[in-house]
Amino acid sequence: MYVPKKVTMVEVGPRDGLQNESKALPHTVRIELIRRLQAAGLGMIEAGSFVSPKWVPQMADTDLVLQGLSLDQGARYPVLVPNMKGFAAALAAGARDIAVFAAASETFSERNINCSIEESFQRFYQVCDAARRNGIAVRGYISCVLGCPYEGDVSPETVAAVAKKLLDAGCYEISLGDTVGVGTPTKAQTMVRAVSALVPVEKLAAHFHDTYGQALANLHSVLNLGIATVDSSVAGLGGCPYASGAAGNVASEDVLYMLNGMGIDTGVDMAKLVAAGRYICGLLEKQPVSKVSLAWKEG
Repeated sequence: MYVPKKVTMVEVGPRDGLQNESKALPHTVRIELIRRLQAAGLGMIEAGSFVSPKWVPQMADTDLVLQGLSLDQGARYPVLVPNMKGFAAALAAGARDIAVFAAASETFSERNINCSIEESFQRFYQVCDAARRNGIAVRGYISCVLGCPYEGDVSPETVAAVAKKLLDAGCYEISLGDTVGVGTPTKAQTMVRAVSALVPVEKLAAHFHDTYGQALANLHSVLNLGIATVDSSVAGLGGCPYASGAAGNVASEDVLYMLNGMGIDTGVDMAKLVAAGRYICGLLEKQPVSKVSLAWKEG
């Protein structure tokens, strides 16, 4: 058993969180949220995605978001790029970090991005090659690593094979996403062990949703296997599009509280993180999903 002494928290609220909220916020608000998250000590913050605003209106004007940020102040702002059209837009906006999304489920891949897993990689290879030529870092994501809303159980070996292909394509890190939030600790460990047989564990990240209230337990279980990068969303932004009314992304505040209690260093300030979550929830006219935020008392 190996528990890392330091964990990198990757904040996905401004992208994965806001894209699943019903209310679309202007780019100026999204910039302010990112600035507050950076001030809290987060150094890796998803800034948005270059997808069609027709399909994801919440991510419109991601180019303006990037242009409104100081890209030379140490923080990194990855943006989702689904294809070469998205890459060209990201490049023009000055992006230095991008992300590509694969799936471990054929049905999910077909319904989410209208192509098979193999066809999706033909797009990713082009994007990764262009990124390499332009000095842009690429992070890889895999959806449905612990279950699919259409197919049910997903084989750990399938997840491992997709992760290896992303690594070979040039991704510096692979984020393992429990998109539906159906995983449990034992299943999470089984999956990570299968993936780490093909991809070094230091190149893996955990991206767990909290639909069934298992996200923190699942994160704890894979921290024990050496995972040292965790994705989370401030205030638990996002919901779960595959389970009506359910929680979605695990809340950053709750993850930080657990890591603090384990004596793990993150460099993130809880009070400032809670304040950032309350700021954005006020504009969304909703309560934070984060248990810590609801319990937190100032001073």
